[in-house]
Amino acid sequence: MAEIFGFDAYSPKEIAERVESIGVAKARLPLMSQMTLGVLAGGFIGLGALYFTLVTSDTTLSFAVSRLLGGLTFSLGLILVVVAGAELFTGNNLLVMAWAGRRITAGELLQNWLIVYLANFAGAIGLAWLVYFSGHWQMNDGAVGANMVKVAAVKAAIPFWEAFFKGILCNILVCLGVWLALAGRSVIDKIFAIIFPISAFVAAGFEHSVANMYFIPLGILVQEHFPAAGSAALNWPGLLSNLIPVTMGNIAGGGVLVAAVYYLVYRHHPGN
Repeated sequence: MAEIFGFDAYSPKEIAERVESIGVAKARLPLMSQMTLGVLAGGFIGLGALYFTLVTSDTTLSFAVSRLLGGLTFSLGLILVVVAGAELFTGNNLLVMAWAGRRITAGELLQNWLIVYLANFAGAIGLAWLVYFSGHWQMNDGAVGANMVKVAAVKAAIPFWEAFFKGILCNILVCLGVWLALAGRSVIDKIFAIIFPISAFVAAGFEHSVANMYFIPLGILVQEHFPAAGSAALNWPGLLSNLIPVTMGNIAGGGVLVAAVYYLVYRHHPGN
């Protein structure tokens, strides 16, 4: 009966073993597979961001309801990554476990991060161009487009250290979402495991580097139609000034405060 309803979740120790083994497989994927799956992940996260922007463009919603619904809808992105299969930079910060266990080299770890990060960027910005040319931003009498610009402008103007710490908090929750999804044995298990951590980070306003590869470029593209919603910081240098601290924070949150901590708890064997 437990197996039918998905109650036979993997234990935390078993999850740690799976994360380490999966990390080895991810680090050694063929280059073309890493790049293709990375592009898909960038697009998938962008689709979650698109859903978020659409829902939160409704100004009749209260603050709490808007943040909650925005977080729930954004969860689509990681659900697609985990269930459909893709390579996401922030989730791959968990490869630190395989590196700490000496099952992959530092070079393999950094190479995976670089390839997947760039591929995520290509997928996210590619989707941003598609959405722009589709005219999606004109929905709800332009309210969707105005919200795209508003969201992007706020992100581009975040001070360096604020963005860094928001990046840490974001990827703690993202990597915990991936961790919990690996506890499940069914698609439903994985979806429910993902929704709460992801909706929490989005509702709280934390910063995800790959999501920002979609949010900010799209805001730059659309802002000519909604100049009142933009800001002086919403430009390509503004994208870079956001991605640098947010990416650093994502690595610290996922790689150190999740992967390294769980490695010490479940996989580190002093004296070996």
